[in-house]
Amino acid sequence: MAKPREETPKPTIALEYIFGRRARRHNAPKDVAHFWELGGGTSLLELIRVPITSYNVRSFSVVLVLDLSKPNELWATMENLLQVTRNHVNKILAKLEKTNPKASAELKQRMRNNLQRDHPDYELVDPFPIPLVIIGSKYDIFHFTSKSEALLLKARALINHLAFGYDKSKSVSVDPSKPLFIPAGLDSLSQIGPPPASDSDIGKMHAKTPLELWKKVFEKTFPPKSSCDLQDTKDPAQDRQYAECEIDIMRAEKDQVCGNSPIAVHSQELEQYRRSASKSWKEMDFDSD
Repeated sequence: MAKPREETPKPTIALEYIFGRRARRHNAPKDVAHFWELGGGTSLLELIRVPITSYNVRSFSVVLVLDLSKPNELWATMENLLQVTRNHVNKILAKLEKTNPKASAELKQRMRNNLQRDHPDYELVDPFPIPLVIIGSKYDIFHFTSKSEALLLKARALINHLAFGYDKSKSVSVDPSKPLFIPAGLDSLSQIGPPPASDSDIGKMHAKTPLELWKKVFEKTFPPKSSCDLQDTKDPAQDRQYAECEIDIMRAEKDQVCGNSPIAVHSQELEQYRRSASKSWKEMDFDSD
């Protein structure tokens, strides 16, 4: 029997959707989970509002995947994506508080419950408004090691927990020489300790919070790329492997109309699609700014 070949995953193009089904037991109806995957780093931030709506915010989870092989882009990518997502979700929750205050309060309390009241950092933490998991990808490249099947199994179990409500893993790994695996609320600032810098260097850094201090030390070690560089990702519409003659001609015409702005094109097409779609699609609340 031939050994199945390993295919290199292709990068996500813009916003992609798939769904998964899984039955909890034999002959039971299958639960359905909806997966939206946003690619392009920080270049398509405006598309975050498409999948997260007032209809699904109470069951939505965010999985942020960061590329460990690109440390100079990592912090800015994380910061921008989380801030835009947090702002969007907070706007939805503000609306929900007016229409269904009980549901809004339950969601906020559920997120706060991830941290016990006796946790040493309880007063310092501002919980993300919906469940959040941060995954560092390409650990094998970052740490010059082979791919680990155990890590893949942990990631799969985590997705099953978020998507289908399976029991979450009870394992914890805080050893910095190994892959970290830290469920919410099971670490603390005292356990993490100060960033790896001399006392004199830390004294020169003006930071209001421990997170700001870590950011300054991290960016001193890995100088960040400018925001323009981060958004200047390769446009898949210009990639020859996706060439389609008739479509490319229409795309060129639209680019001229919109002043060659890809974001303007994306926004215009999204609005156009929403106006022309079926009634069920129109009824979806995209919580526009």
